[in-house]
Order: sequence, then structure tokens, then C-alpha cells
Amino acid sequence: MKIINEVLAELFSMFWADARMTTEVLALVALVAVLINFTSINSLWLGGLLLLGSLAIVLEAAYRETRKRARN
Repeated sequence: MKIINEVLAELFSMFWADARMTTEVLALVALVAVLINFTSINSLWLGGLLLLGSLAIVLEAAYRETRKRARN
């Protein structure tokens, strides 16, 4: 049980550490879900949007962290 608590605590701290990135990912997933359910766009295109959006979010977070570390 102790290991489960440690894993859950680590997962929570991982998501809490970069709340902005977590929010951006959730917004992207919600946008793609809405587009899948309410438009007739091919799901392959929406999968590509999800992939490119995720990559953009990761690159932006890395760039932001690099700038923050360079200032310090």
C-alpha cells in the first residue's frame, strides 16, 4: 500500500509541478474531443492535430523552462 501511495504522490506532484502545461494538454484533448463529436472532420486529421498540438505544448514548455533557467 505504501508503494501505491508513493506512486500516486509522485504522479500528483508531476502534474502539479507544471500546471500550465497540464491545463494546455487538457484543453487540447477537450478541443479534439469536441471536434470529433460535433464535426465531420476525418479522425485521422484530428489525430494529427492532437499529435502536433502535443508536440507544440512540449516544445513551448521546454523553451519556457530554458528561458527561466537562463535568467537564474
